[in-house]
Amino acid sequence: MANASQTQTEVYLFEQVIVLLSCALSFLGSSLIILTYIIWSDLRTTPRKLLVYLSVSDWLSAVSYAFGVWSVFRTNSAECVAQGAISTFANTSSFFWTVAIAVYLYVFIVRANQRVADSLVLVFHLVSWGIPLGITIAAVSLNKIGYDASEVSVGWCWVRINVKDRVLWMLLTGKIWEFLAYLTLPFLYILIKRHIHIAHAALSEYRPILANRPPAHSFSSMADVKLTLIPIIFILLRIWSTVRFILLLANSNVRQNPALVTLHGIGNTLQGAANCVMFVLFTQPIRTRLCAALTSCSQCRTEAEHPHRLLPEQDAPARREEDSAEGGRADR
Repeated sequence: MANASQTQTEVYLFEQVIVLLSCALSFLGSSLIILTYIIWSDLRTTPRKLLVYLSVSDWLSAVSYAFGVWSVFRTNSAECVAQGAISTFANTSSFFWTVAIAVYLYVFIVRANQRVADSLVLVFHLVSWGIPLGITIAAVSLNKIGYDASEVSVGWCWVRINVKDRVLWMLLTGKIWEFLAYLTLPFLYILIKRHIHIAHAALSEYRPILANRPPAHSFSSMADVKLTLIPIIFILLRIWSTVRFILLLANSNVRQNPALVTLHGIGNTLQGAANCVMFVLFTQPIRTRLCAALTSCSQCRTEAEHPHRLLPEQDAPARREEDSAEGGRADR
């Protein structure tokens, strides 16, 4: 770390183009999540509302990162500080909302307590907006946000590279929450998947009856896929930022490798697009409605006339089957 303030990572034009494209995809993806929530009132479940709050953070991240990548700041200008503050707040908020959704689903599905899960929403707001805002205000007030020589960014501004306690502020303004998300998300989603699989096993004697309901099975399979992909995609996107941070601590020049810098840029900016793919394009009821709205395809219109109702997120037919299982056990 001794020489960190004396170096600078060069951001090449091809890296700018790729990362700006990633920002554009996240901007569009986050916007689509928000618009579908606004347009179709029957899709406004609490988990999808939490997803909208996450999408607001991802939208803000995409815009602020795009401005930073386009500008490739070289000094601690007012624009640099403003961009760094906005991206710091939005990025940290995104971590909190991602974990908040996992906590909600855990309480709702595993603990089977919707009342408690819904009561946590206010806490999620206080934590997911309040903590990032407090940290960002403190960092700006103490002149910690500014030009970082792209050592742990890709053109945008973050923690000033020349402050003595930069590692502490890098942790507070993002990295510590990133590390906690790496641990929390896989743990919670593994518990949720395990609970759903146990519920499925308990329904084995009813399979001949449920076999006549292929849509539910299809939804359940997709829910299982999503529960697997959510933590995996999050880690795959964010790990490159973590790797560059660790390399900075080790004062390794590998952090300046163009491929690693590009992956970092994509990972930090693509979360909104990834969420859109999973929760819009891979969610059949919403995909059907979008298809019907955007095309005159007769098949789309037919499907739109008989949509499968979207259950409380993660396409929760697993919860429906779980309820059936509990009812069956109660009857016995």
